[in-house]
Amino acid sequence: MENSQWTATRRGFVSALAGAALLGAAPQKKRILILGGTGFLGPATVEAAVARGHELTLFNRGKTRPGLFPGIETLLGDRDPDKGEGLKALRGRKWDAVIDNSGYFPRQVSASARLLAPDVKQYIFISSISVYADNATEGQDESGRLATTPDPAVEKVTDQTFGPLKALCEKASEEALPRRTTVVRPGYIVGPDDPSGRFTYWPVRIDRGGEVLAPGAPGDPVQFIDVRDLGAWLVTLIEQGATGVFNATGPEDRLAWGDLLQACRQAAKSASTLVWVPGEWIAKQGEDLFPIWAPFRGETRGFHLWKNARAVNAGLKFRPYAQTVADTLKWYKTQDAGGRTRLAGPKPEKEAQLLAAWKRENGQPDG
Repeated sequence: MENSQWTATRRGFVSALAGAALLGAAPQKKRILILGGTGFLGPATVEAAVARGHELTLFNRGKTRPGLFPGIETLLGDRDPDKGEGLKALRGRKWDAVIDNSGYFPRQVSASARLLAPDVKQYIFISSISVYADNATEGQDESGRLATTPDPAVEKVTDQTFGPLKALCEKASEEALPRRTTVVRPGYIVGPDDPSGRFTYWPVRIDRGGEVLAPGAPGDPVQFIDVRDLGAWLVTLIEQGATGVFNATGPEDRLAWGDLLQACRQAAKSASTLVWVPGEWIAKQGEDLFPIWAPFRGETRGFHLWKNARAVNAGLKFRPYAQTVADTLKWYKTQDAGGRTRLAGPKPEKEAQLLAAWKRENGQPDG
C-alpha cells in the first residue's frame, strides 16, 4: 500500500502540473477517460496528461487509493457489467480517447469498448508482451504469433491464461472499434511506485551489500520500460491519434544484464560483489526465484529481445536506465519501513544457501 508521504507528494505534484499546464503551451486539449487510473500505470499517465493540459476522467471502483487525485473527475462503477452499477456511469458521455489499463477478460473489455464506441474517437488497450506464443525467437516484431487458450471464457488469471486472455482482449477492442484501436504491448513496467517488487528487488538487494547472486551471464539481454516513459507516450499516442499495435519495451538499444546490475551498484550506498551463477545451474536447483532476468537460452532466449522500432517511430522515448534504477531505489527508501512494497526475489537466507552450494560445487571459498 502506498504510504501517506508518497500520496501527499503525488497529490501536490499533480496540482503543480495542472497550474504549469495553464501557463505554458500545450497540444490541443483532449478529453481522456482512463479505465482504472489509481494503480501503477494510471497515475503516471494522469501526471503526464495533466502536465500537457488535457482533461481527465477516471472510471474505477473507488477501492484502490481513492483519494489519490481529488481534483480529477472520478466515475464509480465496475468493469464487469453484471456487477453493481457496472458501466452505467459511462453512458451518455463523450471522450476523445479511452485508455483501458485494467482489462484482463475479453467479456469485460468487449462490454466497455462496445458501450463507448459511439462516443469516443480512439480506444487504447494496454496489453502485454505476454500475448506472444513464442519467447524463444530473437527479434520478433508485432507480427509474432499470439498465444491461445482452450477455454476463451475462462476468467481466472494465471501464468498460463494471462497472455492468451490479453490477446483475446485485444481482439475484442478492435472488433468494437475497428481502425480506432491502439494496442500497446509493454514488457516489464518498472520504476517508482511499482507494487510488484520485481525490478525493485535488484537495486534494493544490491544496496544491502555483500555478495549478490547474479543469475545468468553479464551479456544476457534485458528489457523493461519506465512507467513514466510509458505514461507519457500513451498521451503522445492520443495527441497523434495513432492506432495499430506497438511493442512498448526498452531501452531503444540492446541492454546487457550486467550493465543494469552495475547501474544498481552505482546507485547503492553499500559495497557489493556480484557473483555470477550460470542459469543452467540455477535451473538444476529447481529454482525460479530471480525476477526480471530470464535465461538466455531455450524457450526464453528471445524474451528480452522484442523489436520496438514501431513504438520508437511513434514517439516512444526512454530515460537513461541508470536514472530509473536510482529513482526506484530512492522511492523505495521513502516508504515507511513497516509498509514498504514487498520485494520479489529470494529471501536472504535462500540466496545465501544457493551461493554456498554454488561455491562448494566449484571449489570456491565461502564468504
